Amino acid sequence: MNASVSTTAGPEQHGGTQPLLHQRGHELQAYGTVKQLPIGLSHDTRKYSCQRLNRILADTQMLYTLYKKHHWLMRGATFYQLHLLLDKHAGEQLAIVDALAERVQSLGGVAVGDPRHAAEITGVPRPPDGVEEVPAMLSRLLEAHETILIEARDAASRVAGLGDDGTNDLIVSDVIRIGEAQVWFLAEHLVDTPLVRV
Repeated sequence: MNASVSTTAGPEQHGGTQPLLHQRGHELQAYGTVKQLPIGLSHDTRKYSCQRLNRILADTQMLYTLYKKHHWLMRGATFYQLHLLLDKHAGEQLAIVDALAERVQSLGGVAVGDPRHAAEITGVPRPPDGVEEVPAMLSRLLEAHETILIEARDAASRVAGLGDDGTNDLIVSDVIRIGEAQVWFLAEHLVDTPLVRV
């Protein structure tokens, strides 16, 4: 005797333990729009800030993934130190990703969250799929940082001019200051210094 299993929830299953699977909904808010929130900033200011934040957010997501990739692919005599350093930097960048996304949401916008969407709008070049030499990987990280820092400095200045002090503070305090410190740590690993003899 063949037993058939129903894939639809009957009346006896509602409110029970059966998860309601494969649900789809309509888009409640389109990317690039902002809803009204009573935070004392105009619609246009909030929309502009969200546009700038989302670009930095996409770039920072790419930087985070570069850090993780290079953390996994480190090699050579400095493997251990760089493996740990890159993972530390990745964790700091992930915290920035979260802070940027939450700022977009607090302005009434929609944060870029899908990595495929972020890849469409980022200014950070895509690395090769394979493994590069260690100095090339570090240089690639430095170039990604510079892309973000150039964008962040311009955005911070412009949103400050529009009175968006919260966005300005986030960009300056987190994106710029942490980014500059990470650049310093990375760049020092590219100094060609003799180890045992002057």
